[in-house]
Amino acid sequence: MSILEILQQSGGIETMARELGVNESVAQAGAAALLPAVLGGFKKTTQAHPSGLDGLGGLLGQLGGGGLLDNVLGTEPTPVNQGNEVLGQIFGSKEVSRTVAAGAEQQTGISSDLLKKMLPVVAMMVAGYMAKQGGDDSGNGGGGLGGLIGGLLGGGSSASSSGGLGGLGSLLDLDGDGNPLDDIIGMAGKLAR
Repeated sequence: MSILEILQQSGGIETMARELGVNESVAQAGAAALLPAVLGGFKKTTQAHPSGLDGLGGLLGQLGGGGLLDNVLGTEPTPVNQGNEVLGQIFGSKEVSRTVAAGAEQQTGISSDLLKKMLPVVAMMVAGYMAKQGGDDSGNGGGGLGGLIGGLLGGGSSASSSGGLGGLGSLLDLDGDGNPLDDIIGMAGKLAR
């Protein structure tokens, strides 16, 4: 099951659509276009963190953990400032968020203004989901989180390694070379020209 399907089944896409006043198919298309960059940001953050997956688990906890997903799904309006904090951690700057929204606009035809409103909500859903999967009950710190994105961090960059990445990896790795980050950076580079 892809992360998009998981977010849909959780009700996150429906909630985001309702809050932004768009139909669910627009919210789904927007989320699908934004997810590769958000997932790539988490991968980059994990690789840059000295303690890898454990560090990412700690970071997710600091940002709100599984409560991030609960905040999106709750009855109160989504506190997007939390999503912006997540984006700040995984992208580093607002410029990257703008580039991601502009790239998603080219891909979907959805306005980048709307996509910029979706981005923190999508980031909260992904971070909250990863924190819930990482759970503290695993005993080894990596646990579910390691299983969720561990495949993204493993192996070389041979084409065959992307075959074992599963749903998350294939979502991230647009050109199938086993390295999803080059696709995201390439997209950002094309938009900057």
